[in-house]
Amino acid sequence: MVVTSSGLDLDSLTRELLESARKPEFFQWMRGVRRRIHEYPELGFEEDKTSQLIRTELDSLGITYKYPVAETGVVASIGSASKPVFSLRADMDALPIQELVEWEHKSKIDNKMHACGHDSHVAMLLGAAKLLQDRRDSLKGTVKLVFQPGEEGYAGAYHMLQDSVMDDISAIFALHVLPDVPSGVISSRPGPMLAGAGVFSATIHGRGGHAAKPHLNIDPIVAASSEVVSLQQIVSRETNPLQSTFVTVGYIEGGKAKGGNVIPDTVKFEGTFRSLSSEGLLYLKQRIKEVIEMQASVHRCNATVDFMEEASPVYPVTINDEALYRHAKKVSEALVGKTNVEIFPVIMGSEDFSFYSQKIPAAMFGLGIKNETAKSDKALHTPYFVVDEEALPIGAALHAAVAISYLGSHSHAIS
Repeated sequence: MVVTSSGLDLDSLTRELLESARKPEFFQWMRGVRRRIHEYPELGFEEDKTSQLIRTELDSLGITYKYPVAETGVVASIGSASKPVFSLRADMDALPIQELVEWEHKSKIDNKMHACGHDSHVAMLLGAAKLLQDRRDSLKGTVKLVFQPGEEGYAGAYHMLQDSVMDDISAIFALHVLPDVPSGVISSRPGPMLAGAGVFSATIHGRGGHAAKPHLNIDPIVAASSEVVSLQQIVSRETNPLQSTFVTVGYIEGGKAKGGNVIPDTVKFEGTFRSLSSEGLLYLKQRIKEVIEMQASVHRCNATVDFMEEASPVYPVTINDEALYRHAKKVSEALVGKTNVEIFPVIMGSEDFSFYSQKIPAAMFGLGIKNETAKSDKALHTPYFVVDEEALPIGAALHAAVAISYLGSHSHAIS
């Protein structure tokens, strides 16, 4: 039997929650929520239908909430309305991808798809809401459910934190489905988990003209080509090879004349830079600007560099608070057994959950959904991504158990 410092029997708690979430009526409701969201995916800060669905379900459960938060976001509250306040977060937005999975609940919106599992994240958090609401009178504090817009490149978490409804939160927890981890297995790690990331756009200004007279023009294509290559040398020649950083240019456009006989006036390219340290991010940002501007000058061009921080601030490194990680790990082991809890490898993907981790203790865990029979082994952000819905009850129960046990362990510290 696993007992917390507050005397709570985690084995009994997690067993009861999982049994409740696996009841046919409960599971079918949660699966139905996920499928309705999947059919009508919405991009960042456009999640109007998704937000309305969430609010309708919260209303039916008798749960109060604040809306709008960061345009389409919702923050619901369950419990005593007193401290401590523990938060559970789910992102809501989809991706601009055309779904190629043929099934009854395929996306009905062209070129939009829930290819990162955010539909399942919302369904699991609503499942947790139902479990928590059934136990609201015994909660030793308050649970805030954060339904967040705009994770996919829009820094939705940053915008959520600008609202005062987030000010009293003591700690925050999130789940993300993982198609490369066996279904039902839980995965995370303490400390740095995901890279910090930024984006940049560069426009190279030259002087266009006939390709047969390059000496009379100033060629921005040659300048841009040199810049793209030189950017790679920041990582290969300026950063410690034992520290993870990279710069990638993923888009370039210059010239539209067929036959290539016209040198254009401008070339534009865009990219991303990532690091597992704040210092690394700052260094990359500084050097990207210097390299682009100086290489443009070498080729007699001018360059403008935009890091687009007004639309999307640089994402910090996602760092799991060690104490909260240990707490959620203990709950996970009680829920699915020690052999089904794994250490997550550090990867260079990024998450705007990192903005929460800068302000308060935060922990992100992964929930495996890999099931070859269900064909749920395809990568995130691909048109063939599938969710093993049998994992949804585990996610709902884990959310609820982490929150309940956190409040039970921390209520004594609040006068």
